[in-house]
Parts: sequence; structure tokens; C-alpha cells
Amino acid sequence: MMKRTTLLTAILSALALASPLAAEEAPAPITTSNPDITTGNLELLLTPLTKQELAVESEAWRDLVKAQAEKMAQLSIAGANEQDPDQKSKTNETLIELQAAKSKLLTSFETVLAAYEEKGGDPTELRTYAKAVAGFKTNGTDPSANISFFRSWITSSDGGLKWLFGALKFLAIIAIFWIVAAIAARITRNLTERHLEWSGLLERFINKLVKRAILIVGLLVALSSIGINVGALLALIGGGAFIIGFALQDTLGNFAAGVMLLIYRPFDVGDFVETAGVMGSVDNVSLVSTTIRTPDNKVILVPNKQVWGQVITNATASKERRVDLTFGIGYGDDIAKAQTILEDIITKHEKVLTTPAPVIKVNELADSSVNFVCRPWSKTSDYWDVYWDITRKVKEEFDANNISIPFPQRDIHIHQAS
Repeated sequence: MMKRTTLLTAILSALALASPLAAEEAPAPITTSNPDITTGNLELLLTPLTKQELAVESEAWRDLVKAQAEKMAQLSIAGANEQDPDQKSKTNETLIELQAAKSKLLTSFETVLAAYEEKGGDPTELRTYAKAVAGFKTNGTDPSANISFFRSWITSSDGGLKWLFGALKFLAIIAIFWIVAAIAARITRNLTERHLEWSGLLERFINKLVKRAILIVGLLVALSSIGINVGALLALIGGGAFIIGFALQDTLGNFAAGVMLLIYRPFDVGDFVETAGVMGSVDNVSLVSTTIRTPDNKVILVPNKQVWGQVITNATASKERRVDLTFGIGYGDDIAKAQTILEDIITKHEKVLTTPAPVIKVNELADSSVNFVCRPWSKTSDYWDVYWDITRKVKEEFDANNISIPFPQRDIHIHQAS
């Protein structure tokens, strides 16, 4: 009796498990009730869903796209067989409307697939299907139908006119932001010019930054106005920030160095500098490189990281510079006379400063000459004029007063062996 009861219980349990009532019902989709839902609202609804729930939502949106594609296929076949031109035109208009609705469904479908993939799902097969049905296929055996459809598309509010108005809207927004950026740049330039302590490089950087920031915002607004999901684009960029940062680490290093150059101002536009093995005048500092123009008018772009990481010699940072000159006379020449000539040349030169006072001293008893150091001071802008003028004048005066400027020489003494 006990065995019969146990067997009966097992049979009843198996029947209960096999019963449809015991089967777990699949969850119903919750986002497809309104196919016209905006992308923003759809993303909000998808946020709390699990991977399993998103799989259900993905298939439900796929079914909506499939139904729309089937409806278009049937209508396209009917239009190809239609003989009445007016009726064919109406069919084409309906097809255009259905294509626009399908495009909206595909946009929502892709939003759901992105959320599904983000939570660990594999939407590869579903994306392949979406790509396959995304376009619009006409009846290739009926050229007149294709021409009629194209004409209807051009004049339709959901076709050519929509794209035309979208393009005009895009260009209008870009033009407005371009004008705003130009006005903002002019206002910023006027404000930065009042800060005398700011360098010209920093002023240029701020002006460009303001203008480009406004243009970038304008581009995002323009793209959003024609239906492009800017949020998804920004999310994609944000998600790939690590990869982008790793790939552009040198560029980011140059950017950081450029910011340091602008903040600490080791040089300004027009300064004559020597850095990273390059010597010349600074033309510009961008976010990644410093442009230097050499004395022979070659333009060299040096990465900011190399400039900031090297010793920077700024020859024009100070308003005054000392001109270092060395002149040698022969050992048989009159030292006092040479001293007087040098002092007279320095005193009479109009671009030599009286303060600080110049220094003229006997500095070295060299192998072939007695060397004077001649160190006058001048304005930085007059440095080379003073250097060249004094060098020429010293040669002329020494020649006129029979003071020699010896060249290196060596005496050889020969001793004969006895």
C-alpha cells in the first residue's frame, strides 16, 4: 500500500510540473507600448532593466521592425501592379511615410540593443537583422515605379523636403553659432587685453578656446536638431576615453606641457629663445607644439613636451642686455693706449647705456695676445647693432693707431746637437 501511494504521488507531481499552468510565463515587454517614444524617455525606461528583461525588449522591438518591413513589402508589391497613376502616387506617399516610421523604430531598436549590450548581452544577430532591413528596396523590374517613388520622395514632407529643411536648419544653426563665436571672441579679446600681466600667448589661447568651445556646442546642437543622437555619441566617446587617452598619450603630454607654458609664461610672442636644440623667435604656442622662426626664416614646430622638459634660454625676457666682447692686442702694444681707445669707442656709441656702467679691463695674458674684456650694456632690441658696430670700430681704430690684433702663433726653437 505504501509503494502504491508513493508511486501515485510521483505521477501527480510529474503531471503538475508538465502542466502549462506550472510553466513560468515569459515577461511581457514594457517599452513597446508606445512605438513613438522619444529616445530620451526610452533610455530612462531601459536603465533599471536586467539583461534578461532587455533580451525580451530587444526581440519585441525587432518584431515591430519586422511587421513594419512586411507591411512595406506588401504595399510595394501592390504599388508595382497598380495601373492608375494617381493611386500609384498615393501608394508611394504611403511607402515614404512607412519608411520614416521604420527609421524611427530602427533608432529605438538600436537604443535597446545598446542597453542590452551594455549589460552583458550579445546583440550581434539582432543588429545584423536591423542592418538588413534598414534600407528601402523598390521593385527593380519596374523602372517607372522607381521613378514615381523618387518623385514622390522628393516632394514628400517625410522625404526630400524633410532632408532639405533639416540641412537648412543645420546650416542656419551653424551660421548663428559662428556669428556668436566671432562676437564672443571679440569681447574676450577686449577683456584679455586689459590684463597687462597676461602674455600674448595666453591671450591667444583664451580667445581660441572661447571661439572653438562655442563652435563645438553649436555643432552638437545642429546635429541634435536633425535627429542625430548626440548623447549616444558622447557616451561612445566617454566609453572609449581610456583607449583614446592611451593612444594619444604623447598628444595629451604635449597638451599638458602647453598649458604649463601658457600659465608660467617662460616666453612670449616675439621672444628670442633657445630650447630643445632650436634657436629663434617664438611665433605661436598651440595645444601641442611651439612654433619657432629661426634667424634664417625657417619655421620649426617643436612638441611642447620637449620645450617644457628642456632648459629654456630667453634672450629677450629682460629689457636690457650686456654685450660681451673680447679684443686682443699684441704683447708689444701699449696697453694704456688700447684701453683709452676702447673707452672712447664705448662712450661715443649712442646705443650704449650709461647705467649700468660698461666694464673694460685687461682680462687675460693669452698665448699670443693680451686680451681685454669689453662689456657695455644696451637695450635688448639694440644688442646686435651694438655688437657689430663696436667690433667694426675697434678694428678700424686699432689699425689707425698701429695696435696689432694678433692671430694665434707658435714659436719653434731649433737646437742643433753638438
